[in-house]
Amino acid sequence: MRLALYTGLILAGGYTCLTPALAADPTGDWRVADGVANIRVAQCNGSMWGAVSWEKQPGGRDENNPDASKKTRPTLGMVTLIDMKKKPGAEQWEGQVYNAKDGQLYSATITPAGTDQLEIKGCVMGFLCGGETWTRVGPPIPSSTANAMAKGAPKSAGAAPKAAGTTIAAAPAPAAPKPAGAAKPGQKGAADPVGDICLLPEIAGFAH
Repeated sequence: MRLALYTGLILAGGYTCLTPALAADPTGDWRVADGVANIRVAQCNGSMWGAVSWEKQPGGRDENNPDASKKTRPTLGMVTLIDMKKKPGAEQWEGQVYNAKDGQLYSATITPAGTDQLEIKGCVMGFLCGGETWTRVGPPIPSSTANAMAKGAPKSAGAAPKAAGTTIAAAPAPAAPKPAGAAKPGQKGAADPVGDICLLPEIAGFAH
């Protein structure tokens, strides 16, 4: 069974020079197999999460969700990879995936295949397994301020504590990579509509 996932970023070239050292990093922006959307994957709260960051057809709604209150929510920014934990001794993460095609949750794994592909597999009750391969369209995502301060994640190197009533200058955080597919300055829609997915309410408020 082919796992048809609905998720998001615009295909962009220029990442073929990524080094083998990045092969096991599942973070970044990935184009799904059928090209309808892309997923932004980042480490949040010590786990891997993914959310729709671009749609081929804008304005999508989660109309197949069995929860009536969610049927009208936008699919852009919708969380699809949920709380995926790294498997000990393997370059693989396992958790859940939300499939907007049928509104169901599946047990799933993600596994980097080289520097520019991510294999995702999902199963229903341990059988009827299927999967597909996503293609990298954006570089790995370094830990953001949200990641560094999230529960279970280490603070980024160089961060300076702030004492009560005292202002301490901290080293500037490294600039986040420009999302693949973002419009050029001056073009309409240049702003990233999703940004740091760790700040999305569903991820930031996830209870461990």
